[in-house]
Amino acid sequence: MPNSASAAHAPRRLPVELIIAAGCAIAILSFGPRSAIGAFQRDVLVDNNWTRDVFSIAIALQNLMWGLGQPLAGGFADRFGAPRVLIVGALLYAAGLVIMGLSTTPLVFGLSAGVLIGFGLSGASFNLILGAFGRLVPENRRSMAFGFGTAAGSLGQFLFAPLAVALIQNFDWRNTSFIFAAMMMAIVPLSFFLAYPREPASAKAADAGPAPTIGEAIRQAFMHKSYVLLVTGYFTCGFQLAFITTHFQIYLTDKGLDPRVGGWAFAMIGIFNMVGSLASGWFGTRMPRRYILAFIYFSRAMTTLVFLLVPATPVSAMIFGAVTGLLWLSTVPPTSSLVGVMFGQRNFAMLYGFTFVSHQIGGFLGALLGGTIYEATGSYNWVWMLSIFFGVASALINLPIEEKPAEPKVVAA
Repeated sequence: MPNSASAAHAPRRLPVELIIAAGCAIAILSFGPRSAIGAFQRDVLVDNNWTRDVFSIAIALQNLMWGLGQPLAGGFADRFGAPRVLIVGALLYAAGLVIMGLSTTPLVFGLSAGVLIGFGLSGASFNLILGAFGRLVPENRRSMAFGFGTAAGSLGQFLFAPLAVALIQNFDWRNTSFIFAAMMMAIVPLSFFLAYPREPASAKAADAGPAPTIGEAIRQAFMHKSYVLLVTGYFTCGFQLAFITTHFQIYLTDKGLDPRVGGWAFAMIGIFNMVGSLASGWFGTRMPRRYILAFIYFSRAMTTLVFLLVPATPVSAMIFGAVTGLLWLSTVPPTSSLVGVMFGQRNFAMLYGFTFVSHQIGGFLGALLGGTIYEATGSYNWVWMLSIFFGVASALINLPIEEKPAEPKVVAA
């Protein structure tokens, strides 16, 4: 008979559909303002008389802090539950947006838009949602749940990209920051739907045996060749996404297109990514995930190459947005499910967090190089070329991954 005290403190099991809906709502809210950050660039620079490298450094810091904070946030979520981490993340995120709206110097802008929002994202983004889904959703529905969680972030991008453009044009970029900060507070009540026991029943089979310490789990992961390949390949995803998120819209205005074209082209990425993420989750239950990842990375490289070879027009921008959207976050379901296959769910949020560090180091360089290379050369061409090269390299890196559990032994200190 179960211990009555333990039962009293265990979170009540909610319907899976309600858990997924709450997680998706959080992903929409947290990913929306971050994905729309590129819409702020032109007005921020004009208002403060800054160059593009100032904005790029702040967004590069945001990506880096998001990545570095992710394993820590994941470790806390694995041991104390997702709600506490999500609430702290939402508060940091909102504070960053408010201070960003008040900033008048590069230092304050970098600390707010970069450091505070970055750490806020590490505690309130879809990575924590996927960790909660891994704990609460049955294994046979988990890959699709990962797809829904990722697609929800894309819906946030679709909704917030044109919304940001409209709000900035009507209320200026500072007031838009304050509006987005208020929206982040909705994450607090939603987070309680993702409470889970410290040792989920769904993880018993995969995580049977003595629990490794955090250090042992990390050592085991980084001694596993397939995990290292997965982490290495994920660098490219971050590089490509951060560069496009930060610089794509202003790149289109440089080509003479209306800012609204950039907003809607970026929204196309969001709406088509819903399809791509769900399709990726569906295919991940039916074919090797390493092939899905290799296909995505190679297709991104080819899409970028074609985009650069044709004239920049509203039509080409929209088509690029749609195709890129199909490939945008579709890497997340196969990557996250591979981490679960290799190591189970006990330390999932933390170990997926380490893959995300690689992703965000790539994001740091994508955002930073976009601005610094543009200021040095007056063009984004070299960064586009790097994006193509990294795409082909990551396609090859993912092919040797073995999709099976890591050795069950715990690596001794």
